[in-house]
Amino acid sequence: MKSKPTTHRATGPNEGGGPVGQHLEPDRAMLQCRVVEPDQWCQHCGCEGTPRDTVVRRLAHEPFGHRPTTLLIRVRRYKCSGCGRVWRQDTTAAAPPRAKISRGGLRWGLEGLVVDHLSISRVAAGLAVSWSAANDAILAEGTRQLIDDPHRFDGVTTIGVDEHVWRHTKRGDKYVTVIIDLTPVREKAGPARLLDMVEGRSKAVFKRWLAARPQQWQNGIEVVAMDGFTGFKTAAAEELPDAAPIMDPFHVIRLTGDALENCRRRVQRDVFGRRGRTGDPLYRVRRTLLTGAGLLTEKQHARLEEVFADQRHVEVEATWGVYQDMITAYRETDRGLGRFFLQHTIDRISAGVPVQLVEVRKLARTLKQRAADVLGSFDRPGTSNGPTEAINGRLEHLRGIALGFRNLRHYIDRSLLEAGGFRPRLHPRS
Repeated sequence: MKSKPTTHRATGPNEGGGPVGQHLEPDRAMLQCRVVEPDQWCQHCGCEGTPRDTVVRRLAHEPFGHRPTTLLIRVRRYKCSGCGRVWRQDTTAAAPPRAKISRGGLRWGLEGLVVDHLSISRVAAGLAVSWSAANDAILAEGTRQLIDDPHRFDGVTTIGVDEHVWRHTKRGDKYVTVIIDLTPVREKAGPARLLDMVEGRSKAVFKRWLAARPQQWQNGIEVVAMDGFTGFKTAAAEELPDAAPIMDPFHVIRLTGDALENCRRRVQRDVFGRRGRTGDPLYRVRRTLLTGAGLLTEKQHARLEEVFADQRHVEVEATWGVYQDMITAYRETDRGLGRFFLQHTIDRISAGVPVQLVEVRKLARTLKQRAADVLGSFDRPGTSNGPTEAINGRLEHLRGIALGFRNLRHYIDRSLLEAGGFRPRLHPRS
């Protein structure tokens, strides 16, 4: 049963500037307000104005419970007794000029977007405004308050760089280059944060971004963590010659795991003449192969021994051994010993690997070329591009909330608000 609307009126003057009346319905609320300051003096000639009439300004406000709320502000208009100019009382404390959403509504929408991970559609429904009105106003407020903060780049000494797919299309994926601030992770002061996002993925894109930064900021960068893409390494070497490039453990292990997966697929095709299917020995152990030896159960050990007993799978067994050696080196608690063991593994697979192990030979060429970057992670503990991948996962979740993005500028702004480590400047609610 639908309840009757209720209307309440204040009986006396409102010295505190709060609502002077409210009208509640099951699906909406309206608060009537008035401007406390008279504002009767002409700013043009200084003469006193006389009241002329009253107009009402409607503003979307933060929801009252589940109800979208509208502020009805009674604004008095004055006419100057000297020059005849007409003006209204100042309402900028409630909302910016010509805005449709109050400052409280903007704060609520920004908190919902950044803290509660709401979609723009959900925020617009809570404010009872159109999607475009909510999107434009809240992103403008977020840009002003968070993204345009001049101190956002201060104190950065360690960065990570990676590519990220921001949109899937029939003509191919569209990429951006993401730059991550890894300084809090390295100093154990907090999580990593998204520093910036640039369209494209190439050496030129990253180089232009670095060149646009102030020289003082460039001089403060000590470490650049990256994957195996040589374009990022070259750009960092040219623009940040004093920074140490690090190919972090996450990407080294992923490269080795890819080599193992490619070897398994090749041997599968050579033995069966087709892709793996349920019941095929190599297909059944595809996930077990990528598990560290120290984490295997007895059942998984037995399954691997059964697969490796077949001489047709000897190349998979050899590649699996290299993969386990790499994991063992990174899991060694003694960094000096782990570095020595990893250096020995790289030298071993670079020197005498049978021609049949195509994937291992390719991996060895990459690791030998980037040996200094790979081994550098032992000299600078806590430097990893793993947090970069974690932020990429958060951005994937953001795309799911929004059901995809078409506008790159919109996506970059939303991503910076989502993963930039920012929090709105929360104010006590009135």
